[in-house]
Amino acid sequence: MKALGIVVGAAPLPVLCSRARNHRFRVSFSSPSSGSKTVEQVGIAAAKPEYKPGVFDDMFLNLFRNKLVQEVGWDSKEPGYDGLIEVAHRLMMKGTSNSSTVEAAVRILRSLFPPYLLELYKMLIAPIGGGKIAAMMVARVTVLTCQWLMGPCKVNSVDLTDGTSCSSGVYVERCRYLEESKCVGICTNTCKFPTQTFFKDHMGVPLLMEPNFGDYSCQFKFGVLPPQDDTILKEPCLEACPSASRRRMVANNVDVTMCPKT
Repeated sequence: MKALGIVVGAAPLPVLCSRARNHRFRVSFSSPSSGSKTVEQVGIAAAKPEYKPGVFDDMFLNLFRNKLVQEVGWDSKEPGYDGLIEVAHRLMMKGTSNSSTVEAAVRILRSLFPPYLLELYKMLIAPIGGGKIAAMMVARVTVLTCQWLMGPCKVNSVDLTDGTSCSSGVYVERCRYLEESKCVGICTNTCKFPTQTFFKDHMGVPLLMEPNFGDYSCQFKFGVLPPQDDTILKEPCLEACPSASRRRMVANNVDVTMCPKT
């Protein structure tokens, strides 16, 4: 499941539009072939979906937030999802390195499951059918249990490394976690990398997450191993990132194109 939910990579560039006021800001991103660019995120903001909580969403949110608070040792005074995002920011800033933040996020994910359940899934389910059965199962569970965190999503077909395709993908239309946190570092270090590690190491299911920082969509590819040299590490920070904004105010000569935690 996507807990801190994770995602990331190449996708079509957003269109250029005129300036507007509500929730419309500039986003910086990089491309291996074209270098750093800046575009106006206007038309996308107008299409921001309105999330309607499900019956069990409050229960999932409270469970996840409680585990997050236990790891961080601090809680926000803000209720609901806004408070969750503040605690996620604190988790990222608390880590002494990227790896320590990722490890903390993995611990949180593991704590959400009953003892031995993960080991049994890895031993008994993951090997069936070359791993495709397990990959399709977790894709469907992700859609059923994680929309409170990510927003609307659906199962889709993805290409596997053996040349076949499998309905083990999850497409997140517009990731709520990324959009609300406004931070590449939070996306990568509290969601993408720990979620990939969690599924591979503790459930036996490879996972590649490909977030798109232009339109906030995200593609999960269960059954696909992530690359060793992930280009997401070269992504610049969003101009709306709270961490980058604070750094701009402290010193004008600080390079804020890169998120402090990427």
